[in-house]
Amino acid sequence: MTEKTVTVEVRGSIAVVTLNRAESANTLNMQMGRDLAAAAIECEANPAVRAVVLTGAGKNVCFGGDLRGMITGGAAIEAYLRELTSHLHMAISHFVRMDAPVVAAVNGTAAGAGVGLVAMSDLAIAAEGAKFSLAYTGVALTPDGSTSFFLPRVVGSKRAAELILTNRVLSAAEALDWGLVNSVVPDAEVVARATEMAERLAAGPTRAFGETKRLLAQSMGALEAHMALESQVIARQAESAEGREGMGAFLEKRKPKFS
Repeated sequence: MTEKTVTVEVRGSIAVVTLNRAESANTLNMQMGRDLAAAAIECEANPAVRAVVLTGAGKNVCFGGDLRGMITGGAAIEAYLRELTSHLHMAISHFVRMDAPVVAAVNGTAAGAGVGLVAMSDLAIAAEGAKFSLAYTGVALTPDGSTSFFLPRVVGSKRAAELILTNRVLSAAEALDWGLVNSVVPDAEVVARATEMAERLAAGPTRAFGETKRLLAQSMGALEAHMALESQVIARQAESAEGREGMGAFLEKRKPKFS
């Protein structure tokens, strides 16, 4: 039996959603995209779930997209990315708009779309050893996973541009200073502390939380339309010669040659 790439464990009024490809640093492949969307829908549809903890198995939250899976898509890489991001963006839309608050437990590195999952969460608690990196332009790709929507609104446009264009790696302390996370705790305590926060939220007025979440989302602009644009742009860029060179160089562990 194939192990699920995303697990949902309901503990009373809390749902713990875990990205479960630890052997691949929880990189997103097609199956994980589908499973994450299904997990978000499951949490939203379950009236017993009043708060969600989102985390990753092993030592990382999510290392972004599975580049090897994208490359093996061959000539269909553009279609592959459009489908993968459609699942990822569906998951994010449900997490953002559900009544239950979402608390990210950042137990290690969040890269690429992993940063988007942290940024879209209502609250985020990071382990002291956590690191944050966009990484997209390092492989000649563009942001997806709502990163180009939420990041400028969370850390400011200049800092967002710095993270995306230079691929600067933020420490947990820097992420706290920049407003990307709400608190930093010892590594061994991050999931427990996030669960404690979720339990406090679960005891609160869930409907009021949901209405507030949707008001906050509305104040930021058209999330779904923006994510649709992210899907179009990253798929087109991945299909380009520049995108193929960037991803190929990363997988071959060499410096890319852009012309």
